[in-house]
Amino acid sequence: MLVIDHLYRPGYEQVTAFAEAETGLKAIVAIHDTTLGPACGGTRIWPYAREEEALQDVLLLARAMTYKAAVAGLDIGGGKAVIIADSRTGLTETLLRAFGRCLNILEGRFLTTADVGSTGRDMEVVSRETDHVVGLPVSRGGSGDSSIMSGLGLYVGMKACTRAVWGSDSLEGRRVAVQGFGKVATQLAPHLLAEGARVVATALHDSTLRKARSMGVEVVAPDEIYDVDCDIFSPCALGGVINRDTTPRLSCRVVAGAANNQLATTADGEELHRMGILYAPDFVINAGGIINLSAEVGATYDPEVARAKTEGIYRVVERVIQASRREDMPTTWAANRLAEERLAAARSSRP
Repeated sequence: MLVIDHLYRPGYEQVTAFAEAETGLKAIVAIHDTTLGPACGGTRIWPYAREEEALQDVLLLARAMTYKAAVAGLDIGGGKAVIIADSRTGLTETLLRAFGRCLNILEGRFLTTADVGSTGRDMEVVSRETDHVVGLPVSRGGSGDSSIMSGLGLYVGMKACTRAVWGSDSLEGRRVAVQGFGKVATQLAPHLLAEGARVVATALHDSTLRKARSMGVEVVAPDEIYDVDCDIFSPCALGGVINRDTTPRLSCRVVAGAANNQLATTADGEELHRMGILYAPDFVINAGGIINLSAEVGATYDPEVARAKTEGIYRVVERVIQASRREDMPTTWAANRLAEERLAAARSSRP
């Protein structure tokens, strides 16, 4: 198959692969939709076993970003980037700067920030070659660490789900099982603990588990997290963790997490609906980060504006739940409809 045929994907505005022999750079940028504004999405750095896996990942993530921004009421579009590398051993300054030069080719159609495997420091290196980076430190005119708002948005979204299921949005006494204890979960946990929730977590690295214990979080082995007796199951690691093997093991009433693409297939969302488990669509509840970033696109960043918009995730989750119940449909369908309605309205107003 020719490379151009391999990258051509109906429904996507642009999919571009970059490779540079001298630095070892292998990257893909997917721009899904710019109806509402320039595409915005993180750069994921991951040692994919095959290039096809990287392509499928970036396509799914880019589409989710479009829907995330649309549902949240933001004037930005959806995109994503992946760099095929091991962030622990395979990153160099020359590689990151090469990626920055590649972004310039897209002429501002895609704005990027940190994501899984990349850090704010990495993005500072990328920004030495391009202006198309957001989420830089506040001292440099950026919006800073987006995980702070991601954690806040996840927290208020959980409260909206709790109100829908138990009649009150108080999380006091609720048990929350968190899969993955990275940047977002670290920001989420203090909100939960301060309200009197009980938090159980797992992670792959011992240093992360030590951090969780130091915060007063109970720790279990990675594969045991699905079997924890809990009220809320919160996937905060990689996607695809809600699937036909794991769903039967869940004892929760709510699934609400920060990970992207939590459902392995659309059928898994339908199964959660059939089981009476309320699923907060990931692209709705984890929008705090992109809301924070959007506050610096075309404007001077104001943390209070970003916080107010992030707290609005509570109402968006409520709207999704109400639509789901009104028409007896999975929450994913309801959320997709809200996003598509906004995109359709924006397209119809174009010349």
